[in-house]
Formats: sequence, C-alpha cells, structure tokens
Amino acid sequence: MEEEVKKTVEILRKGGVILYPTDTVWGIGCDATNEAAVKRIYEIKRRADEKSMLVLVDNAERIGGYVKDVPSLAYDLAEMSEKPLTIIYPGAKNLAQNLIAPDGSIGIRITGEAFSKAICYRLQKPIVSTSANISGEPTAAIFPDISDEIKNAVDYIVRYRQNDKKKSAPSSIIKFSSENIVEVIRK
Repeated sequence: MEEEVKKTVEILRKGGVILYPTDTVWGIGCDATNEAAVKRIYEIKRRADEKSMLVLVDNAERIGGYVKDVPSLAYDLAEMSEKPLTIIYPGAKNLAQNLIAPDGSIGIRITGEAFSKAICYRLQKPIVSTSANISGEPTAAIFPDISDEIKNAVDYIVRYRQNDKKKSAPSSIIKFSSENIVEVIRK
C-alpha cells in the first residue's frame, strides 16, 4: 500500500484528479486547496458548481485549519459515530473557493479507511471526496460499478481495493448552523 500512497500523493501534488476507495463508496478526489483540480471534478461529474462537495481529513485536529469555528460538540459527534459521519460547518476557510458552498459552508469527514487516511496524512491537506459517478446517476459502491467515462476522465486510478466487493453506504450527514444548531441531513 505504501508505494500506492506515494504515487497517489505525487499525482495530487501536481494538481491531478484521482479515483480512489474511501470509507464509504469509491470517490473522485483532488487536493481540496487546488481550484483548477476542483473545477475538473465538477466537469467530470457534470455537476453544477453551486452543489458543493465534501472533503476528507485524516484526524480531527485538521478541521480547525479549514473551518473558522469548530463547535466542541462536532468533535464529540465525530468520535461517537459508529459509521462514517460528514459534518457541514459554517465558515469554511483555506480551501479552493469553488469547493465552498454559496452559504460559506463545507462538509468534512474524518476518514477511518486506511488508504484515504494515509493519502490525507502524506499530502498534509484535505482531499475532495465525491462519489465516482456522473451527477444524477447511481452511486458506484464498488470499483466494477464505476463507468468507463469516469475511469477515462481521471488522471490516476488507485489500484488498492479494486477487488473489494463489500458495499458500503454513503455517510450520515449533519449540518451545524452559525448558531450551532444541528440539523440531520442524511441518517
């Protein structure tokens, strides 16, 4: 896995777009601070720019670098969650502008999956994580479900876990308002 992590991070540092396994479904990703790479993902997915995408980080301490104010409850919820949890925070910062939602928010998930955690750690930045499908089409839960159109559009396809047949569900999603009110978006 180590060589695959090195190769993937090299692609990300050059502004490349990757196809990779996450703690939920297969994802399309890039360096979340690279506006041109983020734009390419929107184009690959044929997704409207105003529909923001989430980012993965390798640990809770990184969240404060990308959100103006992290409620302490967010750390508790992320730690207690038994399944992957994406938290949408107000006040996104230090990310590609075209990744931030029109209301200034960003969705962040602390990944527990070994490969995505390793690339976040090695890159020392968050990575975009959006499902590996054209917008509006079914989500690809396992590698064989990913369309050739998506596979041909990315710069690098991660080899790790391509033969894994275990299907995972998308993450739960909650949103914090600027008043720290919590809204459940997806259970």
